[in-house]
Amino acid sequence: MGHQLAYPVAVDGKPPGSKTSPTSELFAHTRRLTFAAVAFLLTFLAAPASYAQSSGPYAGMAGNWAGGGTVTLDDGSSERIRCRATYRVSGPNMDMSLTCASDAYKFNLTADVVDQGGTIVGQWSETSRNITGSLQGRGGGGNFQVTAITAGFNANIALRTIGNRQSVTIRADSVFRGANISLSK
Repeated sequence: MGHQLAYPVAVDGKPPGSKTSPTSELFAHTRRLTFAAVAFLLTFLAAPASYAQSSGPYAGMAGNWAGGGTVTLDDGSSERIRCRATYRVSGPNMDMSLTCASDAYKFNLTADVVDQGGTIVGQWSETSRNITGSLQGRGGGGNFQVTAITAGFNANIALRTIGNRQSVTIRADSVFRGANISLSK
């Protein structure tokens, strides 16, 4: 018969015969505690910045959104639309872009707004029709009621953000009567 070799078996991840000294165990324990303390400190220091973004007037809005809804035209017809929105937030300022399209209709709405203690003011444009105007209204915490105004056109816009869901309702007094849009991140 052949030779049988005996291989020592590792126990608890340690080779047989190895002994850990109290000093090496203390070093390993100290290293784990140091890592945990550093991780906690980094989390604590990062929290105020993320809290400020999530608690400002545009709470939870920054980023890219997509979804769909319906648009109602002046003849009363309604069409399904697909939409994309982007919000860039910097303190009390926000730049917004909303593009929606159906088979027969498209609009590109952009806006630059500033929060002045709950009052929202700014400028908007609808680039596919080369229309610009002003925005004014109230809001905060991701919920806004604003009016878009220009010569011969007024639209009321309600925007509500809860978590990663957003609803946009637009009511106008011209060729474009309104839209109901649901977006998500």
